[in-house]
Amino acid sequence: MRATAAVLAALLVTGCDGPVAEPPNEAFVAVRDAAPEHVFRGTLAGRPVHLVAHDCEVFLVRAVRGTQVDWERVLAPDPYPFFTSCARQSLVADADGGVTATLGRMAFGAGGCCATGGSWRSRDGATWTKTR
Repeated sequence: MRATAAVLAALLVTGCDGPVAEPPNEAFVAVRDAAPEHVFRGTLAGRPVHLVAHDCEVFLVRAVRGTQVDWERVLAPDPYPFFTSCARQSLVADADGGVTATLGRMAFGAGGCCATGGSWRSRDGATWTKTR
């Protein structure tokens, strides 16, 4: 009787077709859909690094498990007191073993770019120095 109850409980939890997959989290969708100019995958400071620019912030991808991505924000422009939208973002590897992030947020109703942003450089993907 216990075995039958255990099988029924397992079917209720997993469904008849097996385990139900978790829906993708926001980070998974952002990484999956990122344009090539928004992604850096390479070696920095002797270790593999995966960076993604998303909504004018740079994230360090820590782990990918199925449809779940764990990431950490490592760079964002200064806050702005009014509503903004991301007008430009890119990640570019340089010949000197670093990566440059360019981010720009434009204030709604304003022309041109950018209310906040600029360019930053990193040699390890975690520590960033503003270059302009």
